[in-house]
Amino acid sequence: MKIKKAVTLKTLTKSNVWDIQENDVFRMWEAAEKDADLKDNLRRYTDIIRTAFEVEEVKVDKPEVIKKYEDRGFKIGSIKLGGDEKTKIAIKKRAIMHVTDLSYENIRHISASKLIEVLERNFGGGWESLPQSIQDIIESGFDISTNTLPADRLHKPGGMYDKKKADGYEVLEIPKGTWIEAIFAKEKPDVEEKPIVQPLESDNDGYDDNDDDNDDEDMERGLSQREDDSDDDDDAFDDDKLTEESYRTTYETSPDELNYEAEEISEDEGDY
Repeated sequence: MKIKKAVTLKTLTKSNVWDIQENDVFRMWEAAEKDADLKDNLRRYTDIIRTAFEVEEVKVDKPEVIKKYEDRGFKIGSIKLGGDEKTKIAIKKRAIMHVTDLSYENIRHISASKLIEVLERNFGGGWESLPQSIQDIIESGFDISTNTLPADRLHKPGGMYDKKKADGYEVLEIPKGTWIEAIFAKEKPDVEEKPIVQPLESDNDGYDDNDDDNDDEDMERGLSQREDDSDDDDDAFDDDKLTEESYRTTYETSPDELNYEAEEISEDEGDY
Protein backbone atom coordinates (compact mmCIF):
# COMPACT_ATOMS: atom_id res chain seq x y z
CA MET A 1 0.00 0.00 0.00
CA LYS A 2 1.36 3.40 -1.01
CA ILE A 3 1.71 5.79 1.93
CA LYS A 4 0.92 9.39 1.02
CA LYS A 5 3.15 12.10 2.40
CA ALA A 6 1.62 14.78 4.60
CA VAL A 7 0.55 17.76 2.54
CA THR A 8 1.58 21.25 3.61
CA LEU A 9 0.62 24.63 2.23
CA LYS A 10 3.95 24.78 0.37
CA THR A 11 3.48 21.36 -1.25
CA LEU A 12 -0.17 21.91 -2.11
CA THR A 13 -1.06 21.45 -5.79
CA LYS A 14 -4.25 21.55 -7.84
CA SER A 15 -4.22 17.76 -7.75
CA ASN A 16 -3.45 16.82 -4.13
CA VAL A 17 -5.71 19.59 -2.82
CA TRP A 18 -8.58 17.16 -3.52
CA ASP A 19 -7.16 14.79 -0.86
CA ILE A 20 -7.66 17.22 2.03
CA GLN A 21 -10.72 18.44 3.92
CA GLU A 22 -11.80 21.77 5.37
CA ASN A 23 -10.12 21.26 8.74
CA ASP A 24 -6.86 20.41 6.98
CA VAL A 25 -6.89 23.79 5.25
CA PHE A 26 -7.16 25.65 8.56
CA ARG A 27 -4.46 23.46 10.10
CA MET A 28 -2.00 23.97 7.23
CA TRP A 29 -2.66 27.69 7.07
CA GLU A 30 -2.04 28.08 10.79
CA ALA A 31 1.26 26.22 10.46
CA ALA A 32 2.30 28.42 7.53
CA GLU A 33 1.56 31.66 9.38
CA LYS A 34 4.98 31.35 10.97
CA ASP A 35 6.70 31.39 7.57
CA ALA A 36 7.94 34.73 6.29
CA ASP A 37 7.04 33.92 2.67
CA LEU A 38 3.32 33.41 3.36
CA LYS A 39 2.46 36.94 2.27
CA ASP A 40 4.51 36.68 -0.94
CA ASN A 41 2.75 33.44 -1.98
CA LEU A 42 -0.70 34.28 -0.64
CA ARG A 43 -2.33 34.55 -4.07
CA ARG A 44 -0.92 31.23 -5.27
CA TYR A 45 -2.07 29.36 -2.15
CA THR A 46 -5.59 30.76 -2.28
CA ASP A 47 -5.94 30.03 -6.01
CA ILE A 48 -5.00 26.39 -5.45
CA ILE A 49 -7.40 26.03 -2.52
CA ARG A 50 -10.26 27.55 -4.52
CA THR A 51 -9.95 24.84 -7.19
CA ALA A 52 -11.29 22.29 -4.69
CA PHE A 53 -13.07 24.47 -2.11
CA GLU A 54 -15.67 27.18 -1.99
CA VAL A 55 -14.21 30.01 0.11
CA GLU A 56 -16.17 33.00 1.41
CA GLU A 57 -15.17 35.72 3.80
CA VAL A 58 -17.53 36.04 6.76
CA LYS A 59 -18.05 39.80 6.82
CA VAL A 60 -20.81 39.77 9.46
CA ASP A 61 -19.63 37.80 12.47
CA LYS A 62 -22.95 37.08 14.15
CA PRO A 63 -24.28 33.73 15.42
CA GLU A 64 -27.25 33.75 13.05
CA VAL A 65 -24.96 34.36 10.07
CA ILE A 66 -22.53 31.61 11.15
CA LYS A 67 -25.49 29.25 11.54
CA LYS A 68 -26.59 29.85 7.96
CA TYR A 69 -23.10 28.99 6.70
CA GLU A 70 -23.00 25.84 8.76
CA ASP A 71 -26.42 24.79 7.50
CA ARG A 72 -24.99 24.99 3.98
CA GLY A 73 -22.14 22.64 4.93
CA PHE A 74 -19.42 25.26 5.46
CA LYS A 75 -16.71 25.07 8.11
CA ILE A 76 -15.84 28.33 9.86
CA GLY A 77 -12.32 29.35 10.88
CA SER A 78 -9.94 32.30 11.14
CA ILE A 79 -6.73 32.75 9.15
CA LYS A 80 -4.21 35.51 8.46
CA LEU A 81 -4.48 36.97 4.98
CA GLY A 82 -1.28 38.95 4.85
CA GLY A 83 -1.81 41.14 7.90
CA ASP A 84 -1.44 40.67 11.63
CA GLU A 85 -5.16 40.37 12.22
CA LYS A 86 -7.05 37.20 11.38
CA THR A 87 -9.95 37.04 8.97
CA LYS A 88 -12.91 34.73 9.52
CA ILE A 89 -13.72 32.62 6.49
CA ALA A 90 -16.23 29.92 5.58
CA ILE A 91 -14.89 27.01 3.54
CA LYS A 92 -16.58 24.01 1.92
CA LYS A 93 -15.23 21.18 -0.26
CA ARG A 94 -16.59 21.34 -3.78
CA ALA A 95 -18.96 18.46 -4.47
CA ILE A 96 -18.47 16.27 -7.54
CA MET A 97 -22.06 15.72 -8.57
CA HIS A 98 -22.08 15.98 -12.35
CA VAL A 99 -19.80 14.77 -15.12
CA THR A 100 -18.97 18.41 -15.80
CA ASP A 101 -17.44 18.58 -12.31
CA LEU A 102 -14.82 16.01 -13.32
CA SER A 103 -11.34 17.24 -14.22
CA TYR A 104 -7.85 15.85 -14.79
CA GLU A 105 -6.95 17.18 -11.33
CA ASN A 106 -9.70 15.42 -9.37
CA ILE A 107 -10.40 12.27 -11.41
CA ARG A 108 -7.78 10.24 -9.53
CA HIS A 109 -9.14 11.37 -6.17
CA ILE A 110 -12.53 9.68 -6.43
CA SER A 111 -13.39 5.99 -6.17
CA ALA A 112 -14.92 3.82 -8.86
CA SER A 113 -18.16 3.66 -6.89
CA LYS A 114 -18.22 7.48 -6.75
CA LEU A 115 -17.69 7.63 -10.50
CA ILE A 116 -20.59 5.23 -11.09
CA GLU A 117 -22.74 7.41 -8.85
CA VAL A 118 -21.86 10.51 -10.90
CA LEU A 119 -22.47 8.71 -14.19
CA GLU A 120 -25.80 7.31 -13.01
CA ARG A 121 -26.96 10.78 -12.01
CA ASN A 122 -26.18 12.16 -15.47
CA PHE A 123 -26.73 9.23 -17.81
CA GLY A 124 -29.43 8.37 -20.24
CA GLY A 125 -27.86 7.74 -23.62
CA GLY A 126 -24.96 5.54 -22.57
CA TRP A 127 -21.18 5.91 -22.68
CA GLU A 128 -21.07 7.23 -26.23
CA SER A 129 -23.46 10.05 -25.29
CA LEU A 130 -20.72 11.62 -23.16
CA PRO A 131 -18.62 14.36 -24.77
CA GLN A 132 -15.21 13.09 -25.89
CA SER A 133 -13.49 15.50 -23.50
CA ILE A 134 -15.32 13.94 -20.53
CA GLN A 135 -14.51 10.42 -21.75
CA ASP A 136 -10.82 11.36 -21.94
CA ILE A 137 -10.84 12.72 -18.40
CA ILE A 138 -12.52 9.59 -17.02
CA GLU A 139 -10.23 7.22 -18.90
CA SER A 140 -7.16 9.03 -17.56
CA GLY A 141 -8.04 7.68 -14.12
CA PHE A 142 -10.13 4.57 -14.79
CA ASP A 143 -10.16 1.49 -16.98
CA ILE A 144 -13.48 1.64 -18.80
CA SER A 145 -15.15 -1.09 -20.86
CA THR A 146 -18.71 -1.39 -22.12
CA ASN A 147 -20.95 -4.17 -23.37
CA THR A 148 -24.55 -4.14 -24.60
CA LEU A 149 -26.48 -7.41 -24.40
CA PRO A 150 -29.99 -8.74 -23.73
CA ALA A 151 -30.64 -8.75 -19.99
CA ASP A 152 -30.58 -12.55 -19.66
CA ARG A 153 -27.30 -12.88 -21.53
CA LEU A 154 -25.61 -10.05 -19.61
CA HIS A 155 -26.17 -11.83 -16.30
CA LYS A 156 -25.34 -15.29 -17.60
CA PRO A 157 -23.43 -17.16 -14.84
CA GLY A 158 -19.70 -17.12 -15.50
CA GLY A 159 -20.04 -14.52 -18.23
CA MET A 160 -18.31 -11.18 -18.72
CA TYR A 161 -20.40 -9.50 -16.02
CA ASP A 162 -19.35 -11.96 -13.32
CA LYS A 163 -15.71 -11.90 -14.44
CA LYS A 164 -15.53 -8.11 -14.34
CA LYS A 165 -17.12 -7.96 -10.90
CA ALA A 166 -14.70 -10.57 -9.62
CA ASP A 167 -11.83 -8.51 -11.01
CA GLY A 168 -12.86 -5.48 -8.93
CA TYR A 169 -14.85 -3.49 -11.49
CA GLU A 170 -17.84 -1.38 -10.54
CA VAL A 171 -20.70 -1.55 -13.03
CA LEU A 172 -23.48 0.75 -14.18
CA GLU A 173 -26.40 -0.81 -16.04
CA ILE A 174 -28.37 1.35 -18.46
CA PRO A 175 -31.60 -0.19 -19.77
CA LYS A 176 -32.14 0.13 -23.52
CA GLY A 177 -35.44 -1.59 -24.17
CA THR A 178 -34.92 -5.32 -23.75
CA TRP A 179 -31.17 -4.79 -23.87
CA ILE A 180 -28.78 -3.39 -21.25
CA GLU A 181 -25.60 -1.40 -21.69
CA ALA A 182 -23.12 -2.27 -18.96
CA ILE A 183 -20.35 0.21 -18.20
CA PHE A 184 -17.49 -1.27 -16.17
CA ALA A 185 -15.09 1.01 -14.29
CA LYS A 186 -11.96 0.23 -12.29
CA GLU A 187 -9.40 2.62 -10.84
CA LYS A 188 -6.06 2.65 -12.62
CA PRO A 189 -3.03 2.02 -10.41
CA ASP A 190 -1.03 5.07 -9.41
CA VAL A 191 2.07 5.54 -11.52
CA GLU A 192 4.78 7.42 -9.70
CA GLU A 193 6.37 9.93 -12.03
CA LYS A 194 10.16 9.75 -12.27
CA PRO A 195 12.01 13.06 -11.94
CA ILE A 196 13.48 14.44 -15.13
CA VAL A 197 17.24 14.82 -14.82
CA GLN A 198 18.44 17.94 -16.54
CA PRO A 199 21.92 17.88 -18.13
CA LEU A 200 24.57 19.80 -16.25
CA GLU A 201 25.35 23.18 -17.75
CA SER A 202 28.89 23.91 -18.83
CA ASP A 203 30.93 26.17 -16.60
CA ASN A 204 31.86 28.23 -19.67
CA ASP A 205 28.77 29.00 -21.70
CA GLY A 206 30.31 32.10 -23.32
CA TYR A 207 31.93 32.33 -26.72
CA ASP A 208 35.71 31.87 -26.89
CA ASP A 209 37.71 33.32 -29.78
CA ASN A 210 39.97 30.25 -29.66
CA ASP A 211 37.01 27.93 -30.30
CA ASP A 212 37.30 28.28 -34.09
CA ASP A 213 41.03 27.53 -34.02
CA ASN A 214 40.47 24.50 -31.81
CA ASP A 215 37.72 23.24 -34.10
CA ASP A 216 40.03 23.54 -37.15
CA GLU A 217 42.78 21.65 -35.34
CA ASP A 218 40.37 18.93 -34.30
CA MET A 219 39.09 18.61 -37.85
CA GLU A 220 42.62 18.30 -39.29
CA ARG A 221 43.52 15.66 -36.72
CA GLY A 222 40.28 13.80 -37.51
CA LEU A 223 40.92 13.81 -41.27
CA SER A 224 44.51 12.65 -40.79
CA GLN A 225 43.37 9.86 -38.51
CA ARG A 226 40.75 8.70 -41.01
CA GLU A 227 43.37 8.61 -43.81
CA ASP A 228 45.65 6.46 -41.64
CA ASP A 229 42.75 4.16 -40.80
CA SER A 230 41.87 3.89 -44.49
CA ASP A 231 45.41 2.82 -45.38
CA ASP A 232 45.36 0.20 -42.64
CA ASP A 233 42.04 -1.15 -43.90
CA ASP A 234 43.42 -1.58 -47.43
CA ASP A 235 46.36 -3.65 -46.23
CA ALA A 236 44.45 -5.71 -43.69
CA PHE A 237 42.23 -8.64 -44.51
CA ASP A 238 39.29 -9.20 -42.24
CA ASP A 239 38.13 -12.82 -42.14
CA ASP A 240 34.91 -11.74 -40.46
CA LYS A 241 33.87 -9.85 -43.60
CA LEU A 242 34.18 -13.02 -45.69
CA THR A 243 30.61 -14.17 -46.16
CA GLU A 244 28.83 -16.18 -48.76
CA GLU A 245 28.43 -12.92 -50.69
CA SER A 246 32.17 -13.23 -51.47
CA TYR A 247 31.52 -16.51 -53.27
CA ARG A 248 28.68 -15.24 -55.41
CA THR A 249 29.52 -15.20 -59.18
CA THR A 250 27.69 -13.01 -61.67
CA TYR A 251 27.37 -14.17 -65.28
CA GLU A 252 26.76 -11.66 -67.99
CA THR A 253 26.14 -14.38 -70.62
CA SER A 254 22.62 -14.54 -71.98
CA PRO A 255 20.50 -17.72 -71.57
CA ASP A 256 20.67 -18.38 -75.37
CA GLU A 257 24.47 -18.37 -75.34
CA LEU A 258 24.45 -20.78 -72.38
CA ASN A 259 22.13 -23.17 -74.23
CA TYR A 260 24.34 -22.95 -77.35
CA GLU A 261 27.46 -23.82 -75.37
CA ALA A 262 25.63 -26.72 -73.75
CA GLU A 263 24.72 -28.13 -77.17
CA GLU A 264 28.35 -27.93 -78.32
CA ILE A 265 29.51 -29.77 -75.24
CA SER A 266 26.86 -32.43 -75.84
CA GLU A 267 28.02 -32.93 -79.48
CA ASP A 268 31.67 -33.13 -78.41
CA GLU A 269 30.81 -35.80 -75.85
CA GLY A 270 29.12 -37.77 -78.59
CA ASP A 271 32.43 -37.95 -80.51
CA TYR A 272 33.92 -39.99 -77.72
